[in-house]
Amino acid sequence: MFDFHMHSKVSMDSETEPCDMIAAAERLGLREICFTDHYDFLEGKTVEEVAFRIEDYDNAYRGTTSEKLKIRNGVEMGLSPTNAPDIAEVLKKKDFDFIIGSLHYVDGYDPYFKEYWTGLTVKEAYKKYLDRLYECVLVHEDYDVLGHLTYVAKSPVNPTHEPLLYEDFPEVIDRILSEVIRRGKGIEVNTSGIDRIGEPLPSRKILERYYELGGRIVTVGSDAHVPENLGRHINKVLGLIKEIFGGVYTFEKRTPVFHKL
Repeated sequence: MFDFHMHSKVSMDSETEPCDMIAAAERLGLREICFTDHYDFLEGKTVEEVAFRIEDYDNAYRGTTSEKLKIRNGVEMGLSPTNAPDIAEVLKKKDFDFIIGSLHYVDGYDPYFKEYWTGLTVKEAYKKYLDRLYECVLVHEDYDVLGHLTYVAKSPVNPTHEPLLYEDFPEVIDRILSEVIRRGKGIEVNTSGIDRIGEPLPSRKILERYYELGGRIVTVGSDAHVPENLGRHINKVLGLIKEIFGGVYTFEKRTPVFHKL
């Protein structure tokens, strides 16, 4: 079992020690994990509020080892249509095993919170997010997989608590998936949506469409910020991935590694 999306105190929204996440992974019998702490960009806020310092990252993970599982070091980069040069500068400072590219801010607002949703219907909120995500994948190269493609749906202020469905937005979703595939990138299957909307992010139909379009690289992650959520629903989602793709990927030194399921 693998979990390639998890956070520790290096992320601005977690207080968990890396050793506690590793201990939880060992108890669960995970084979391989990757820390993917937030490095985001937001106008009007200092970098320290939405990102980490490289030296703090290195200090937090220095000496973290396990005899029971492989530990990889990654990052969850926040994408915007204009910050590709900023990300390139960050990556000159450190080599990571794995980079998730995620959209967390649209016009300065995180779709997880109510400010983003003000004045929007659910369909408008979903479409606005997808349109901005498409703008991002058109300009970014410095990532390995696109993170939680339907992140907007899992917001606790989503009035319907329903998944973002392929059938409602086929054109823009196809454009996103096709661009990801064209650039040789993959997508993440994020399990954190299951408790909130009953589906992973993205859901089955989008994963099937990704496969139909030629996409093969998929990773799986819980998006855990505390030990109790580590590995949550991973086995269930690996079953779904097995049905569609036959296997799942991990990454080492930015190189995809296939694991048959």
